[in-house]
Amino acid sequence: MLQLDHVHIALGGFTLGADFTVQSGAKLALIGPSGAGKSTLLAAIAGFQPLASGRILWQGQPLHNQPPAARPVSILFQDNNLFGHLTLAQNLGLGLRPALRHSAAEHQQIDAALTRVGLAGMGARRPADLSGGQQSRAALARVLLQRRPLLLLDEPFAALGPGLRAEMLDLVAELTTGAAITLIMVTHAPEDALRLCPISTLVANGQAHAPVETGALFETPPPALRAYLGRSTP
Repeated sequence: MLQLDHVHIALGGFTLGADFTVQSGAKLALIGPSGAGKSTLLAAIAGFQPLASGRILWQGQPLHNQPPAARPVSILFQDNNLFGHLTLAQNLGLGLRPALRHSAAEHQQIDAALTRVGLAGMGARRPADLSGGQQSRAALARVLLQRRPLLLLDEPFAALGPGLRAEMLDLVAELTTGAAITLIMVTHAPEDALRLCPISTLVANGQAHAPVETGALFETPPPALRAYLGRSTP
């Protein structure tokens, strides 16, 4: 279980509060206006943004005082962070061993990960040789190779067209369901939240609210979400 215990983030004149829990294995969407703090909250969980006060705990153990590398967290950003001078296999290998000195067993893990995301036989290619969707698949394979129980998605598929984005969300669901992975996804698109995440958190007006059922949230949105979605007040 991930617990945000009276978390308070202060960044210049910006502040964000969060006080809720996410059950292990859950899939949670963070949705709200641009600049509301969705990515900042992910950065705090991952260890890249310090807390002004409060605690972040995983399975009852504190994370907020741990460096990013020591946290049980993988994060996938919008730009995929693939290195153009490395092959796909080498890019994936960074998720296992940054020095890229891999054992035969690790090479097998890399090949298996490429196969799982539909890129079998492409390990020798470089990112520039791939489509945007294939690059997204490779980046997803790399974070899954890390086998960490917390997976954070910071709009990694936002640049893809609607059909390909839906395909990637379905792939994420397929690869994480039953894998004891807790997923938190930043999105601006209600359809993405509805497709992948049974629960969602509204981030607006300096607060990350407690998670609620995604369908119910969009069916009867609170005023801040209604304004973000451009819906008139009934």
